[in-house]
Amino acid sequence: MKNSLSIKVIIALAAISALSACTHRVEVAAKEPITINLNVKVDHEIRVKVDKELDTLFSDDSELF
Repeated sequence: MKNSLSIKVIIALAAISALSACTHRVEVAAKEPITINLNVKVDHEIRVKVDKELDTLFSDDSELF
């Protein structure tokens, strides 16, 4: 009985080691290079709000600048 158990253990260990030696290989290959075309339109709008006091302060009549 000990002989059959030890043989089963040896076979199980051999099977596990054989299966663990297998490695999976994933390869991604393309015949042509991958091109990415981006058609992007950027619109922006800038709004500046100035108080009337600041407007008069920075006007041409004032001699700050």
